[in-house]
Amino acid sequence: MKNDLKVRRARHELTQSDLAEAVDVSRQTISAIEAGRYNPSLELAFHLAEYFDCSIEDIFEPPLTKEESQS
Repeated sequence: MKNDLKVRRARHELTQSDLAEAVDVSRQTISAIEAGRYNPSLELAFHLAEYFDCSIEDIFEPPLTKEESQS
């Protein structure tokens, strides 16, 4: 899933470790989310959105639906 977590983290001058500690996950989890190798749980997505004071949709771009990908 595409996301702008790395950009938001950089704007707040946070390391991956800083953000991981703030939302109670490992640094590797943050790294994997930023690289698009891991989709966070809904709970983690809520924690990240809450931390950055935005909506989940502001951070994560949902995958295209079948209809959208065919057009």
